[in-house]
Amino acid sequence: MVSPDSTTLTARQVEVLELREAGHTQQEVAERLGTTDSNVSAIERAANTNVEKARKTLELVRTLRSPVRFTVDAGTSFDDLVDRVYTECDAAGTQVSYCRPELYAHLFGQLEPHTQRNRLETAVDVGVTREGDVTVFAPGR
Repeated sequence: MVSPDSTTLTARQVEVLELREAGHTQQEVAERLGTTDSNVSAIERAANTNVEKARKTLELVRTLRSPVRFTVDAGTSFDDLVDRVYTECDAAGTQVSYCRPELYAHLFGQLEPHTQRNRLETAVDVGVTREGDVTVFAPGR
């Protein structure tokens, strides 16, 4: 078993996730661990919540550590968002590692839950790393 010592997961959460990733059903995991399938379900749900929180934390830190950082207001169109990324990077002397269609797709893929009709519904923080990778942190994401 992988050691959870340096993670936000408990040993039991790691055990359940490993067994589920190996293809075992919740019932099989429950039998193997001597518990109920509803308990396995709760453990798996808690583990997935911890994983999602860790992912969001990494997004935030990566955005905060980016040399190019700015906030985009709610109501901004994706075309304007893409333009703003290039404008901010040009001003900072940072090269974006995406061509325009790739950047649009990258941003839309990250922000789709926060959009309606190609406009942001919430304000988001955008960062661009020294390598030109564009990161996005959307509160509540």
